[in-house]
Amino acid sequence: MKGIVLAGGRGTRMYPMTKAVSKQLLPVYDKPMIYYPLSVLLLGGIREIMIISDRDNLPLFKELLGDGSGIGVRIEYAVQERPGGIAESFLIAKDFIGDESVCLILGDNIFYGQDLTAKFEEAKALIESGSCEAAVFGYPVKNPGDFGVVEFDEDGKVISIEEKPEEPKSDYAVPGLYFYNANVTEVAAKIKPSKRGELEITAVNEVYLRRGTLRCARLWRGFAWLDTGTPERLLKASEYISTVQNTQGFYVACIEEIAWRRGFITLEQLKAIGEKLGDTDYGRYLLSLED
Repeated sequence: MKGIVLAGGRGTRMYPMTKAVSKQLLPVYDKPMIYYPLSVLLLGGIREIMIISDRDNLPLFKELLGDGSGIGVRIEYAVQERPGGIAESFLIAKDFIGDESVCLILGDNIFYGQDLTAKFEEAKALIESGSCEAAVFGYPVKNPGDFGVVEFDEDGKVISIEEKPEEPKSDYAVPGLYFYNANVTEVAAKIKPSKRGELEITAVNEVYLRRGTLRCARLWRGFAWLDTGTPERLLKASEYISTVQNTQGFYVACIEEIAWRRGFITLEQLKAIGEKLGDTDYGRYLLSLED
């Protein structure tokens, strides 16, 4: 399975912070926002990743992450000329995806919980085994109308999925983490733009729902999904990460640590990264992992 991080969009809800830089490069407590979705892909064992952003910000992402070799993965980059919708990612990344399955994660979404890796592996296994063609999650929120909303029947089966409905049929939002088999590029190529001129990810999911090949797992207590699309949500996300790290002593979304624990890099490589960072909290944390 390959991975895509969509780090596009104008971030207009966060102006003036995003006037000169992508919101996915803004800090969430002590790390760039993009570290968080990238860490999810790494936790899932994905080592071939494409980052999609606009032409102005893509060089900044390249400067930040390089080709990924420093953490034992391969990172490619692609341009989204204008905000064309989440589903446009599959058209942009068509050659990158090829005939493999793919996981798409939004660059402004943060996922955290002890079962995160297990949930990721379950969804990945469903796709790769051919048990379904698409897999998403449902997460209870107070403001479902701000997101894609999934509705279940009494048996827990998905019966509808809508994009930002005025009257939501449930309080379960679909977070920005999606799994598909390789034919998602064909599906995305056939959907029509919405009224706002974008290729909606919900339209893609509706295709699989009609086919009967969409699966949706509910995320319960003990699992956190944070959308950082507004200044208020960005602040709350930073406070949450700060609380977790300072209480537990472990870093959230430390991509170098994850790469080491997944076996992508050696302990010697991890120590070299820590030493290179010098006298910083981040560097000292990496060096402390040896103990």
